[in-house]
Amino acid sequence: MVRRRIISDLMAQHTDKIADASIDLWEQMATQIILIVGEGGFNSLYARSLFLTRSTFPWLPNGSVPAQANQRFSELKISFEEQPPLQANKANSQLLITFTDILASLIGEHLTIRILRSAWGNDALDRFGKEFKNE
Repeated sequence: MVRRRIISDLMAQHTDKIADASIDLWEQMATQIILIVGEGGFNSLYARSLFLTRSTFPWLPNGSVPAQANQRFSELKISFEEQPPLQANKANSQLLITFTDILASLIGEHLTIRILRSAWGNDALDRFGKEFKNE
């Protein structure tokens, strides 16, 4: 699936400062999704994604989202900083895949990819060329 390869490719680009790079991706994506489903909708999707991903990475936060939007990913960042870079990278990849799987099941694959394009830029998605356009 193209979306999963996009996420894997983005995470493979970040071998240093995994926590910072991961949180940047989440903040960019959150901005776009909140425009569509609102903050409550985003928080629900995020909490569900954390819950599901914790079965593989139990050290992830429990899914409670701080009331202040600028602190939304603070626990996630701390969790990533406490892990070896490779483990944090794998966890973030799985968390992003889980989140976007849920989102795609609700709004469709095509719209989900369009949101990711808006969030992460055309460069991140254009390298998949024809495959992306056919999704």
